[in-house]
Amino acid sequence: MAELVFFSGTMDCGKSTLALQTHHNHAARGRQGVLYTRHDRAGAATISSRLGLVQPAVEVLDTTSFWDDVVERRTHGAVVDYLVADEAQFYSAEQVEQLACVVDELGVDVYAFGITTDFRTRLFPGSARLVELADRVEVLQVQALCWCGRRATHNARTVGGLMVTEGEQVVVGDVGVDDVVAYEVLCRRHHMRQQTARSARAASPSPQTLDEAAG
Repeated sequence: MAELVFFSGTMDCGKSTLALQTHHNHAARGRQGVLYTRHDRAGAATISSRLGLVQPAVEVLDTTSFWDDVVERRTHGAVVDYLVADEAQFYSAEQVEQLACVVDELGVDVYAFGITTDFRTRLFPGSARLVELADRVEVLQVQALCWCGRRATHNARTVGGLMVTEGEQVVVGDVGVDDVVAYEVLCRRHHMRQQTARSARAASPSPQTLDEAAG
């Protein structure tokens, strides 16, 4: 039976890599699918992994209907066995409901990939609806790490390396980039303290300071 599966995790834990691997595995067995994404870091209609893997995909817009798209493809003779839906946190609740209908009414497997919460630790609407509707929710086993070495569980938005807690929910950036807007994964402790790698370095005494204190 077809199913809706939601693979979730923090940024930098390999979601897009797994999305592309999932597509490869099914395609290698002769199944035909459609790849979707929204706001990919590459800024184009692609699914891109930080390992360098890239695959063309359909860009999901506010007006996109997964139901209409799959029905139209099948009406024109295309075989659609599965969907790979990356960056699913950016989908609307209604679009997630469409994915569930595609599974239940058309027998198409849907594999959705996305982060659960935003930089304020609030659920994305798409992720919240996926948790509510998915047949299975699987947390990715590849652990992203906070700068302190602990498992990273939260996503932080940074400006110039310093954590911010206000702003639009969706602002596209990347991890490990010291840009105007970037993102960093943190453990809960350091997310609560708003302590990024950069601010931690700034707060730590330099070796010269320690030498002077000892002298």
